[in-house]
Amino acid sequence: MGKPKHPRVLADTEVRAVNRMIKVSPQKLNLVASMIRGKKVDKALAELTFSHKRIALDVKKTLESAIANAENNHDLDVDALVVKEAYVGKAMAMRRFRPRGRGKVGSVTKLFSHLTIVVREVEEAA
Repeated sequence: MGKPKHPRVLADTEVRAVNRMIKVSPQKLNLVASMIRGKKVDKALAELTFSHKRIALDVKKTLESAIANAENNHDLDVDALVVKEAYVGKAMAMRRFRPRGRGKVGSVTKLFSHLTIVVREVEEAA
């Protein structure tokens, strides 16, 4: 007699992958995440592969994880997947200090981010 199973938040044709504590500011990560929103997964993977942004590799790994979750855990067709959502959240901020002139100190905030990618299976239009 355990607890009842937690209800699924997403629809049956949707799968999510989350990457937490990425060492990049949310603003920079959102630039890359916005490139893939609403695109088919093969086009999104191609864009991330050839992107010059450093963080594009982490976004690509998260997208590949979402695709693998869809294929292995939910038996969805990989060729019919579309990036439904790609959103960024704030994580912790490390406070560091740099010495400045005349005995003063300047603060540096090192930001972390969370990335969530939701892929969805769509029916092909005949």
